[in-house]
Amino acid sequence: MKLSASHLTLAYREGDAVSYAVHDISIQLPERGFVGIMGPSGSGKSSLLYLLSGLKPPTEGEVSLDYVSLTRLSEQERAKIRRERFGFVFQQPFLLNHLTARENVMVSALRHKGLDAEVNALFTGLSIDHLASRFPTHLSGGERQRIAVARAMAHQPEIIFADEPTAALDHTNGRAVIELLASYRERGLLLLVTHDPTMLEEADFIYKMEDGRIRE
Repeated sequence: MKLSASHLTLAYREGDAVSYAVHDISIQLPERGFVGIMGPSGSGKSSLLYLLSGLKPPTEGEVSLDYVSLTRLSEQERAKIRRERFGFVFQQPFLLNHLTARENVMVSALRHKGLDAEVNALFTGLSIDHLASRFPTHLSGGERQRIAVARAMAHQPEIIFADEPTAALDHTNGRAVIELLASYRERGLLLLVTHDPTMLEEADFIYKMEDGRIRE
């Protein structure tokens, strides 16, 4: 699996003025590893993540997966790829309130064999075994985020896109989440966006963003 972008741009127009969230970025990502995208608020790092994952269409340029243009696929086709081949962890966990913590994790990977063992290992690794039967409304923000991390990893995706995954966690739990996500580099690609350099201490490579561009 290869993910790449060519001359990727995301622009917003207000009257005659044009602002760039992402401006002419070309990158090629590895099949496996831990890659960080770091930058201050407003630098375009989250926008780049959304473009690479097909959640947003670019104004210009192209994203390719296995040499197939995601940009030229239909939204239905992109959604299928996101569901089957990608995993996501956002700043907000977006759990389903009518499902228990374990059901929230299981629902993303019902077609995968050996799911029970995988989910058990994730719950243990994230120290959330005791939360399995609780509903999201009875969990703290940090607990909900750890459930979201388990959900993203359960179906063993080829790429995990993580946007500030430790924003709602204290330092101890944040480190535990990063260590578990970082361990995924042996299975696939972890692409993690953050403003905190301590969260990227284990990264194999870091892109630094400023004003919508990657700075060397």
